[in-house]
Amino acid sequence: MFDFLKRDEAELVEAKASATGRVSAWSTQGRVAWTPRDMVSLTKAGFAANPVGFRAVKVIAEAAAALPVNCQGQGQRYEVHPVSDLLSRPNQGQGRADFLEGLFAQLLLTGNAYVEAVEGSEGPAELHVLRSDRMRLVPGANGWPVAYEYAVGGKTHRFGVGDVSPVCHIKSYHPHDDHYGLSPMQPAAGAVDVHNAASRWSKALLDNAARPSGAIVYKGEDGTATLTPDQFDRLVTEMESQHQGARNAGRPMLLEGGLDWKPMGFSPSDMEFQKTKEAAAREISVAFGVPPMLLGIPGDATYANYQEANRAFYRLTVLPLATRVLSALAYWLGDFGGERVSLSPDLDQIPALSTEREAQWRRVSEAAFLTRAEKRALLGLPAEEVGDVG
Repeated sequence: MFDFLKRDEAELVEAKASATGRVSAWSTQGRVAWTPRDMVSLTKAGFAANPVGFRAVKVIAEAAAALPVNCQGQGQRYEVHPVSDLLSRPNQGQGRADFLEGLFAQLLLTGNAYVEAVEGSEGPAELHVLRSDRMRLVPGANGWPVAYEYAVGGKTHRFGVGDVSPVCHIKSYHPHDDHYGLSPMQPAAGAVDVHNAASRWSKALLDNAARPSGAIVYKGEDGTATLTPDQFDRLVTEMESQHQGARNAGRPMLLEGGLDWKPMGFSPSDMEFQKTKEAAAREISVAFGVPPMLLGIPGDATYANYQEANRAFYRLTVLPLATRVLSALAYWLGDFGGERVSLSPDLDQIPALSTEREAQWRRVSEAAFLTRAEKRALLGLPAEEVGDVG
């Protein structure tokens, strides 16, 4: 396959390296003033600074990247094929799991994932996942993309879109955007803000001896209740240096004449704050499609046990995502060689679905009214080749 891409030696350029490699090492700091709901800000707040968002993305991306993959085409399943070989070693720096984990993570965090194909002598020689925040789609007069521009560090590389595009753009559904996808991080943004604010509140509470602030009441000897500016500044400085922070927890307070400490107890709103944080954590996990039970979030009783939650996680989140991404990659790679193959998760090798698959195999094998070919089709197996035992 891929014979149509062979050229004369004078025309052939064997550069197996990413076209964006010359510019991909530059920093993007200071390049753009981002808005609060852009993909970079959401990634920093909802992934890099939020444990629930971080774990939700990681558990989905890692589970989807670890799925065994079948390569099928023309009524047969290939054990060895250029497409599966390329996927098993996409480039010199990554294996299949690393490559796919990055691809799924980009799609989950930004709603868009871009893969660059580096051409060799007989089709794609390398695959690279490009950062979505650095990519810009250039629409043509009819609305379809005519190019992709990858910009970083003041440099831009342009990928032209022809009959065969060097870039595969995979996007999530967005009801109001024709060119870019909607990330789960966007509908979860409000819950992320609440959860992060609750974490900061808890940290501030710990810094103040793990209890709400009290009040220092001043009653002067002459009946006045006002400190002079110098007295006020000295009191604030002493409180910050001697009585705040974890290292000062439990230290007795020495008050001079006229000062009285009035501790404040937890208000009902303080007691509800932790519940608000847990509710925000559940909203984040729901937005990404991860059962809260799998993330260790208390208070969720949707599933009877961990095994049931894990099975639902694979069925409702991991498999649909992996199937869509693998199908898009297979169709795009087929454009280079003209041979259509399909990539799909191997359901028989997923431990979380073993109980379901065993029951399905038993029901199909015991169905006497089905032919052998019909049974294979129901189980997702390719048709038998000529010469196989019937």
